Amino acid sequence: MTPILNRVMLASRHLLTVFYLGLAVALALYAIRFVWKLGKYAEGLLSSTDSDALLGLLYLLDSALVAGLVTMVAISSYDSLVSRLAQDADAEKMEWVGAVDPSNLKIKLAVAIVAISSIHLLQIFLKLRDYEDREIFLSMAIHALFLGGILALAVMDRLEGYAKAAKGAKG
Repeated sequence: MTPILNRVMLASRHLLTVFYLGLAVALALYAIRFVWKLGKYAEGLLSSTDSDALLGLLYLLDSALVAGLVTMVAISSYDSLVSRLAQDADAEKMEWVGAVDPSNLKIKLAVAIVAISSIHLLQIFLKLRDYEDREIFLSMAIHALFLGGILALAVMDRLEGYAKAAKGAKG
């Protein structure tokens, strides 16, 4: 009974493919929206103020960061949980694909989330009069929580490195 259960559990990882394909479809739809935003940005660029032009560019940058985040999660998660992509990646000259391990992904995700949060804060600061003090404070508090989270991840990652080094020295 146990060998059959083990096989079923291992085979169930292929169900994750549905989610990663869904992320790829969502990314394609998001790319369409990005092209639309880019067209709107180009259309109003010469007639907009410097502040509005910068805000439009920040929206595009934010979209690019979100798209990169989705791609990173989909590819690295598929690679680590469903099927190794290293051989196909080597053929495409994408050596980085197999190099994104769960620890590395966790740090990259945290950095991307902080970068996206920073862009949102900058957008708020460029249009301060459009926001209430409470909204500004909450945005800053959420950003501070993200920063605290990334610092905690860095500390945990460092401690894990020390633990592995100590274990290796003993063994």
